[in-house]
Amino acid sequence: MEKNFLDLFFPKFCLGCQKEGDYLCQDCLFLIDFSDKVLKKGKEISGLYCATDYENFLVKRLIQNLKYEPFAKGLANTLAFLIIIYFKNLEKPPEFLKKKEDFYLIPIPLYKKRLRWRGFNQAEEIGKFLSKYFEIPLISDALIKARDTLPQLNLPQALRKENVKDVFVCKRPELVKGKKILLVDDVFTTGSTMDEAARALKEVGAKQVFGIVVAGSDRI
Repeated sequence: MEKNFLDLFFPKFCLGCQKEGDYLCQDCLFLIDFSDKVLKKGKEISGLYCATDYENFLVKRLIQNLKYEPFAKGLANTLAFLIIIYFKNLEKPPEFLKKKEDFYLIPIPLYKKRLRWRGFNQAEEIGKFLSKYFEIPLISDALIKARDTLPQLNLPQALRKENVKDVFVCKRPELVKGKKILLVDDVFTTGSTMDEAARALKEVGAKQVFGIVVAGSDRI
């Protein structure tokens, strides 16, 4: 009932063709190419589940409209849906679908200042949808970002690792120890952010860490 009420006064329009109904219509969905592989990127993560390419104009538009003003928070569900499509396309089903009890979903956290500005953590919102769909617990308070950093997009690749060094702290080591972690984020670029988060989790006993992102790019 509430959803229908909101749609009446705040209708959604496809960011590809402006058709009313949702942020991504079925026709424009076909403009997105999905990967069918698990990538071997990052030094601290065992594998990267990356749904599609950030250089796709529509994927980029969806992510930017979620992360930047006026913040279309509902886009998190649309982006999570792209990840689900990707998992269905994989050549081999991921391990977490067989042994769900061994896994936790953990979103890449935002620093408190940026969280206040945006009003939500986009990685957490994507994670909530994935958690419900795959029936895997989401732990939002296990990992924190201890200090502010410069936006990774604004930095040359050589400085990105130093920018996020020692920035993440695990506050719930008792939950992480011995578990396999699925780190959720929106975009994977050089891997510095995800590697640093994975390192913090492994330091307190995480058995293995995988990354899950909507999109990746080597050019940003």
